[in-house]
Amino acid sequence: MAKLKIKSGDTVLVIAGDHKGQQGKVQKVFPDKNKAIVEGINTISKHEKPSASNPQGGITKKEAPINISNLSLMTKDGNATRVGYREEDGKKVRFSKKSNEVL
Repeated sequence: MAKLKIKSGDTVLVIAGDHKGQQGKVQKVFPDKNKAIVEGINTISKHEKPSASNPQGGITKKEAPINISNLSLMTKDGNATRVGYREEDGKKVRFSKKSNEVL
């Protein structure tokens, strides 16, 4: 399994699919499934029965996972970039392949 280059807390741009062009912050990453949950992207409506914790029941909205291949990392200046790894001072760091800056 390849190492994922997108981590929780990163700002990403959706580059493919129904939500192409939208940006959001990564909330959770599922490395075994190659998917991530992005805030405000890929929301679904879920019908819930009334329960003790939700006595009303009804329709709730929640984010569904999106494939990591459809996401591109955003740099601080707002450009989408690919990510690489290199060693600096004996530490492994992520860097932007477009601007060569450490992320």
